[in-house]
Amino acid sequence: MTAPGSKSPPRTLGEPIVITGPGGDWSAVRADLDRHAAAILYARLDDWRPERAGGPRLRALLGRDWARFLELTHPDVRTRFASSRVLLKFAAAAALDVPPPAVELGYTHTGRPYLRGYDGVHISLSHTDELLVVGLATGGVIGVDAERADRRLYGPGLGRHMCTPHEVERIEAMPEEERNPALVRLWTLKEAYSKAIGLGMQFRFTDFGFRPDGTPSDVLQPDGEPGSEGEWTFRTYEVGADYVVSVAVSDAGFGGTADTSAGTALDASIVDALAEVLGDDETEESAPDEWW
Repeated sequence: MTAPGSKSPPRTLGEPIVITGPGGDWSAVRADLDRHAAAILYARLDDWRPERAGGPRLRALLGRDWARFLELTHPDVRTRFASSRVLLKFAAAAALDVPPPAVELGYTHTGRPYLRGYDGVHISLSHTDELLVVGLATGGVIGVDAERADRRLYGPGLGRHMCTPHEVERIEAMPEEERNPALVRLWTLKEAYSKAIGLGMQFRFTDFGFRPDGTPSDVLQPDGEPGSEGEWTFRTYEVGADYVVSVAVSDAGFGGTADTSAGTALDASIVDALAEVLGDDETEESAPDEWW
């Protein structure tokens, strides 16, 4: 137990887990939740294309998102929307120990997703180009963001749209070849933090910052002074040679949830009713890839 007035030890985060399809290694997700109270996983879009599921199965997997999926007209947008939600549902199902179609997503007024009927696991989602990223956490909220490593961000107007005065000063002092990679990292960190606190783009990126040099950092005020102290963990990863992924996880101070299985958190009659609707044989015996 931490002594009064002392800081809790910093949260550790595992490496991102690659999931190659519905039959991927979901045990690694459960293991990271047990060890770190958080899990970050990623997948390639081609492994989760919605047409592989077929119409009826895709509709069952998307649930309440089915109507929104039908409203989307651009093929690439439809694909990324469906693939990212299905991946998120498979990941949440692994944490909750339920079939993926039993997972239902809700959205806050800012668009942040959450698990309907279960608040013991917090979720976050990001996708860009051919990459899908999902974050799961117990004991605190989580935000994830992904961006192409070669996205050009450096240019005029950094202080008006993206960086604090402290960040602008530090970026301009860097060698030219380091400036854009540092900005990509800052951008993904700010996106991840904004998603975690549920404000999205409503939180101006010029109002808070991080250390541009890549060293571990709490949230900083615009002048570079500390803006938080130990209640957040931030980390940035390189995924392959093409993408940068950043994660923000808060520590609510109560530790992670030891048992995330939905059956231990829901009334038994609800579980029984759900099993009846889905079919007892499918609920108990179907392997994850059979839903695909």
